[in-house]
Order: sequence, then C-alpha cells, then structure tokens
Amino acid sequence: MARLGSGFKRAVMVIAVLSLTACAAVYRNHGYVPRDQDLEKVVVGESTTETVARDIGRPTSTGLLTGGAWYYVGSTFRHYGARAPQEINRQVVAISFSEAGVVENVERFGLEKGEVVRISRRVTKSNVKGPGFLRQLLSNVSNFNAGQLIDSARNN
Repeated sequence: MARLGSGFKRAVMVIAVLSLTACAAVYRNHGYVPRDQDLEKVVVGESTTETVARDIGRPTSTGLLTGGAWYYVGSTFRHYGARAPQEINRQVVAISFSEAGVVENVERFGLEKGEVVRISRRVTKSNVKGPGFLRQLLSNVSNFNAGQLIDSARNN
C-alpha cells in the first residue's frame, strides 16, 4: 500500500512539473529582415536589383502596383500556453528601385502600439513617388466596407 502512495506522489509531481513548463513562453520568428550591417552594402543611387539580391537576398514580397520595390518582413510572436500567439515585434525593410533597376530608397519600419513607425530612411531625393505599399495596405484596411461589397455582389 505504501508503494502505491509513493507512485501516486511521483505522478502528481511529474504532472505539476509538466504543467509549469507548459506555461513557459515560447518565442518564434517568422520572415526575414536584413541586418543593418547587410543593408550598409546597399548604396542608394548605385546598387541594382542584382547586387541587392546577391548582398542581402531576395525579398519575401515585392511591390505589385509599380513593381519597383522589395519588401523584407520579419515578425516575432510569443506563444504562451493555450493563449493565441501575440505579435511582439514586426520590422519591414522597403527598398525602392527606379525604372532602370537602381536603388532609390531604403527604409526600415517597425510596429509600435499598432502603428507603423519609420525607424530609418536613406533616399536620393526628398520625396518618394506615390503612396507606398505599406500606406496603401494600411489605408485600405480602414476603408473596407463589407456591406457595400455584399450589395455589389447581389446586384451583379
């Protein structure tokens, strides 16, 4: 009988230890963002798409509207127990190219309190052509009207 009690105590201890370790936060990185040391190899006004691809690699996405920008996106998520994952860090590096394929602009963005924040910027000219990919993406999220979309689908 004493043997059964010690086995029960061990099982309870194992369950307690496993429950405590299950509550430890797990951090996972998604995507790829080049380091500042790698971005120093990109020279505004001189580097081309080929040299950027060689020096820091191909991007996770490119600009669809103009075709003149590459976007490197990286996020860090915290997984804690049974809770939904929480994004704790996001960085986006945007490299804009001219029509000739020469780097015009290098920008690094972060996410603080749900808002996009420019961390660093290198540009040859004082202004950027047209609205950027991030600005278009974020402005369209707030303009989405599901009711209008349903009404237009019914009319067609």
